[in-house]
Amino acid sequence: MKNAALITALLALAGVIQLALLEGPSWQPLVAAAGLLTIAWLISLPLKNAGVIDIFWGPAIALVAWVSVLAYERPFSAPTWLLLALVTAWALRLAIHLARRNIGAPEDFRYAAFRRQAGRGFWLRSLVTIFWLQAALAWVVAAPLIGHAASASEASLGLLQYVGAAIFLFGFAFEWVADAQLRAFKADPDNQGEVLDSGLWGLTRHPNYFGEAVLWWGIYVASLDIGGGLFIVGPVLITWMLMRFSGVAMLEDGLKETKPKYADYVESTPAFFPRLLPR
Repeated sequence: MKNAALITALLALAGVIQLALLEGPSWQPLVAAAGLLTIAWLISLPLKNAGVIDIFWGPAIALVAWVSVLAYERPFSAPTWLLLALVTAWALRLAIHLARRNIGAPEDFRYAAFRRQAGRGFWLRSLVTIFWLQAALAWVVAAPLIGHAASASEASLGLLQYVGAAIFLFGFAFEWVADAQLRAFKADPDNQGEVLDSGLWGLTRHPNYFGEAVLWWGIYVASLDIGGGLFIVGPVLITWMLMRFSGVAMLEDGLKETKPKYADYVESTPAFFPRLLPR
């Protein structure tokens, strides 16, 4: 886990350096994301639940995209509208999904563990190490969108935009269906303590994370020839985080302890990239 944290930090640093080299107001989207997640932090304090940040993660990235276009005062060309539409649709769906799942639920075990470790100082430490840190990560993940905003010109949709949109829609649908299947599975009391290993969950142990990574590669492909192509660190960072840091690796540590059958599931099903055919 320490190595994963180091690599994640290095990827994020690479993105920060790239974005800092951009001419113009590339920092304004970061300030906007930090402002939004500061509001999320204020909401988390009376609730004593830092997990509210999960609901704000998608909107923070969408805010970065919109502020980038407005800050650079570029024309709203067809590729710009496409990228904004894709990231906004993703952000809204994810926020609604996580709100339905998290509101009224106990604090996520990751944040609860940090709260215990930090003690009384958690309220302030969480602002920097959870909320502002994720604002910076959102800024880097959205790097292809910022790169596009910094160099966008009047343009029409091209082949790469159509291909990128198709990749995005595949990942978006994959994640959406996976979340719906898991929600239906958990709603059945007979499945308490059981492991979902059918549907998309029979192809990969984390179809929602796989779909999330795919859609970000779609956004990157759609930005390749319109200014965002240099910022490959964005999709690389989110994919690495999902596979090795805050996604698969961290979640599975808890699942192995709470679900006895999960060990068999690990043996029979790929962790991230889905098998081509069901079992």
